[in-house]
Amino acid sequence: MKTLVMKFGGAAVATSKQFSKIADIILARRAEYPRIAVVVSAMGKTTDQLIELANQVNENPPRREYDMLVSVGERISISLLAMALAAKNHQAVSFTGSQSGIITCSNHSDAKIVEVRPHRLLKILDSGSTVIVAGFQGVSRDGEITTLGRGGSDTSAVALALALGAEKVEFFKDVPGIFTSDPKKTVQTHKLPFLSYEEALSIVLQGARVLQERSIKLAHKNRMPLHVLSFEEFHLSQNDTGTYIGEHNMPRMSPPVYETE
Repeated sequence: MKTLVMKFGGAAVATSKQFSKIADIILARRAEYPRIAVVVSAMGKTTDQLIELANQVNENPPRREYDMLVSVGERISISLLAMALAAKNHQAVSFTGSQSGIITCSNHSDAKIVEVRPHRLLKILDSGSTVIVAGFQGVSRDGEITTLGRGGSDTSAVALALALGAEKVEFFKDVPGIFTSDPKKTVQTHKLPFLSYEEALSIVLQGARVLQERSIKLAHKNRMPLHVLSFEEFHLSQNDTGTYIGEHNMPRMSPPVYETE
């Protein structure tokens, strides 16, 4: 069955009220994709607040304990989104990164994804329910909670899409795509409807924070199509909206190739 991975960032989950809108978007996409996995970030400034809290206690916190703390934010988001979908009579099950089978190296706070074992997710998807996965986190082969660094939820989404055989990853942002320059700072800009992986990576390396660099590299390595959309302006007739990133008629890597340690 057609599978889609959707990723909602901090701006999309800035307030509790926005979870209901995210649930509506997910339910709308189910008309085309019977299997949907959703990756979410922590709400708003939650991660920043947790980092500040850690620094108040210890200016140089142990990396293991740091990851234990900052991974909490995404767990809040996944449970709230599952509740929002339940309120609309749709069954969803939330999973942490480790429960999702996202295996990483042991480098705390900047871990690389080396494997994904989505066995539990596949059972839920096959039952007709939606799975909701905490981005930005995984588990090392030693069983330790790890985090992927700033913007790591983007890479979580791409890795999950590869493991599930998804058709693409949709990223819902506070901008309606990728522009020639920051649309929040200048009106002299225009949206780019399609980019190659190299072009998207170049824009990110120049300072744009639309997607994490690692997520684009991982997608490129495996030819996974990406689609950047507006959370605020989403509508079903979206084929000509947002920015597509990918290459036409390129075969997928099989099996997927993840990040190197």
